[in-house]
Amino acid sequence: MLRYIALPTHQVRALQAGAPDAYGNTPERGVSNGAGNPCRHCLRHIPAGAGMLILSHCPFPTLQPYAETGPIFLCENACQAGGGSDLPAILTTSADYLLKGYGPDERIVYGTGGVVSREDLADRAQVILDHHGVASVHVRSARNNCYLLRIFTG
Repeated sequence: MLRYIALPTHQVRALQAGAPDAYGNTPERGVSNGAGNPCRHCLRHIPAGAGMLILSHCPFPTLQPYAETGPIFLCENACQAGGGSDLPAILTTSADYLLKGYGPDERIVYGTGGVVSREDLADRAQVILDHHGVASVHVRSARNNCYLLRIFTG
């Protein structure tokens, strides 16, 4: 069974309270237009007119050559953590997504990356996770390469 993992609540609450992002900047505040602003904590799209944070995020515990950093959105106010075994809302609106397998050392497992259709996302994630040496799959925007969430099995 696949498990979709959101950003940890303690990390998100700190950012919502003004903690610095991956580049040491205070998260920017904006207003969602209702399209294309997926929150990486509740794993839903931020509704039109709602406040949001825009910040840089690195989903890796340590800096190393494969530790990509990029922009993400979060709800401005506290939201409930998403995730679990059901496909999150933020993975239902694009035609396709970029999936990449990472080993336990948080480095890309070459040969696992690729753009897959929304309909094939879960099946392809399982294939990648079944690959020897893969500990998790990162899902990113196929258009902008922005980090969305992690997938594990179990």
